Amino acid sequence: MPVALLTLAFVAGFGITLQVGFNDALRGALGTAGLATFVNFSVGIVALLAFVLAVRTPLPSREAIAGAPWWAWFGGMLGAFYVAAVTIAGPRLGATLLIAVTVLGQLVAALLVDHYGWLGFPQQPVSLTRLAGCVLLLGGVLLVSRS
Repeated sequence: MPVALLTLAFVAGFGITLQVGFNDALRGALGTAGLATFVNFSVGIVALLAFVLAVRTPLPSREAIAGAPWWAWFGGMLGAFYVAAVTIAGPRLGATLLIAVTVLGQLVAALLVDHYGWLGFPQQPVSLTRLAGCVLLLGGVLLVSRS
């Protein structure tokens, strides 16, 4: 396993938990989860623009843009839904249960995506070992929900 990629994923996951708290503070100050999510994405756009300019990313051609599958354009909507949903649910569920449940949802989706080879991922059939991992994570969700 590439340690750098695992570290990157770990840090991203760590940050997602902090983001829920940041967004809840914005929700409290601004009055709504929708506005807090909008501010979150606006700040994110500015940060991404600065990154793209700093690394001098070339703009794609019209052909490249037109070549993207129709469904590829919906990633931002799913990101916005995620941020809004955790901004609403996080303070009520607590960070541990929120992240446990969202990771369970991600794992179930990942099993389906891998099994069927959807979205350009290589096809990797569901195995008993992978199913056992889901069941163990579900058990973890049940355990952290009883605290």
